[in-house]
Amino acid sequence: MKKISKLIIFFYLIINIFNISSANEYFFKKGKELYDDKRYEAARFMFERSIVFNPKDSNSYLYLAKIYNIEENRNKEEKNLEATLLIEPSNEEAIFMKMKIALQKSDYSEVKTLLKTFTNVCKNLCDESKDILETLGNIEPKNNES
Repeated sequence: MKKISKLIIFFYLIINIFNISSANEYFFKKGKELYDDKRYEAARFMFERSIVFNPKDSNSYLYLAKIYNIEENRNKEEKNLEATLLIEPSNEEAIFMKMKIALQKSDYSEVKTLLKTFTNVCKNLCDESKDILETLGNIEPKNNES
């Protein structure tokens, strides 16, 4: 009898683990579809549900940051970018978005720090760093003149 109950519990756990992992994938995929369709509120809800099932899903945090960027909610955007970078420090898109925020805040030391990391990890957005460097180059001489 003990063996049967152990087997039942074992199979119950296996089935639930499978359901949880597939639910996380479903919520992220559905959120991505909604994001691509520009239905940001519904997408945000799906990404938040994805995070409930998998709190270490850096892509869900990244897409939440993108949504908050569109909604111009800088605090939540930054919070989600920080979460993305805590989970995946080499996420080039998150680093790039954080550099843009630091530029808007005129935090040039933060931009330089992020730029060093970005140049080490960039694969797809390497050309974008040139714009950041150009912006920094245009600003720094003005600061030195003062």
